Amino acid sequence: MGFENLLLGFSIALTPFNLSVALIGILLGTVIGVLPGLGGANGVAILLPLTFTMPPTSAIILLTSLYWGALFGGAITSILFNIPGEPWSVATTFDGYPMARQGQGGQALTAAFTSSFVGAFFSIVLITLFAPVLAEIALKFGPPEFFAIQLLTFSSFVGLGGGNPLKSLVSILLGFILASVGLDIVTGQLRMTFGVTELMKGFDFIVAVIGLFGIGEILLSVEAGLSFKGARTGMNLAVVLETWKILPRYWRTFVRGSFIGFWMGFKPGGATPASFMSYAFAKRFSPRGEHFGKGELEGVVAPETAAHAAGVAAILPMITLGIPGSPTAAVMLGGLIIWGLQPGPMLFQEKPDFVWGLIASMYTGNVLGVLVVLAFVPLFAAILRIPFAILTPLIVVVCAVGSYAVHNSMIDIWYMLIFGVVGYVFKKLDYPLAPLVLALVLGDLAENALRQSLIMSQGSLGIFVVRPISGVIVALALLFFLLPLLTPWWRRRRGVPRVASPASGH
Repeated sequence: MGFENLLLGFSIALTPFNLSVALIGILLGTVIGVLPGLGGANGVAILLPLTFTMPPTSAIILLTSLYWGALFGGAITSILFNIPGEPWSVATTFDGYPMARQGQGGQALTAAFTSSFVGAFFSIVLITLFAPVLAEIALKFGPPEFFAIQLLTFSSFVGLGGGNPLKSLVSILLGFILASVGLDIVTGQLRMTFGVTELMKGFDFIVAVIGLFGIGEILLSVEAGLSFKGARTGMNLAVVLETWKILPRYWRTFVRGSFIGFWMGFKPGGATPASFMSYAFAKRFSPRGEHFGKGELEGVVAPETAAHAAGVAAILPMITLGIPGSPTAAVMLGGLIIWGLQPGPMLFQEKPDFVWGLIASMYTGNVLGVLVVLAFVPLFAAILRIPFAILTPLIVVVCAVGSYAVHNSMIDIWYMLIFGVVGYVFKKLDYPLAPLVLALVLGDLAENALRQSLIMSQGSLGIFVVRPISGVIVALALLFFLLPLLTPWWRRRRGVPRVASPASGH
């Protein structure tokens, strides 16, 4: 039955009109992903009004293709400029950018796009096979389970992130403080605004990321003497084929990243924590873990695989339950309702052509996407050859435009500059930026899930332990938090000499 449905889907997705719609979506999405501040959700929101006259299946194919394009595009600026075009591209900068500086931008981009393809393909296959079953599992998730997953994400950073666990913890706490600025949505009280009206809406994550990474990196480059090292990136078909020969040796990272991404894709904002968690696991289990952050290919493979697996998986709860798994999926959900479709389990019965057309278009869109971005890699790699004196003002302008575009507000440009200084100071003091960014993204979600859980249990923390799913996840999170203390003790017990962990800049 499932196979017949998929054939029906392909007969819809492979029509010339739907294929051309997918191609346009991918090209537009890649451009949107490259521009910091725009992002997949904004791109989908801007294009949504154009889809109202289209058939619903073609409309959703256009929007999902734009989403895949944005996922691919986010890796381009991360690797070439250390400016994450998308939140989930932050972890890709850790090794992608050092590789580009060493003249391996072509390899890094090829690895990123190929990993993206593998992660997405893995998720699409699982969606095809398990959509109805997974819908039932997701129904069992309440606020306690969501909070437990957030806790696991943070604890994996402290326990598995390498580097100094205390610095990671400080970074996370600072991120939580910044995330709590503004209006408390439960009580309606103002928090840490100090009478400044502009602080009521808090700090936008995109603005913070553009400042911390984009402006922070420019300040470091200026200090280092106005030059991009390794600006020439030899990029051609030979480089692509050579990189493809190396990639199979990271099969474990591909499998682990795909599973992490798919699992994390259910919950809102899943792609960003999935990329960070996959990177942390890869660093922990890689024999070359100490080289992570200095230009290690596996450090590009891990986050990109997980981010795309999660990005695709986020579509699943939207069509099966009507619960969007990402901001972009939330915008698409609005589209479904406007097109007169009711998202949820009944959609499979009532509109099989729409559901299976969408699932089949994920296969075609993903193949088209990787071919398109690989074809244009030489164009993106050539950007590095522009002299630094011309490039720096251009990057600052793009960052400023991206920050301004988030709320059409001048104050965001000032926030961007302040975060740029914070990013510079963090890098100079060797504090990791990733946990700060993660806490800034997930702070509100984690706080809301915690408070909803405590309201449900009338203030008892026992709710996280007595519910089986959240209990298991919380136990795992606590184990990760204690890992930096348990590891030296375990080594002493086994008589293994202590290995000094190199401090990580990320």
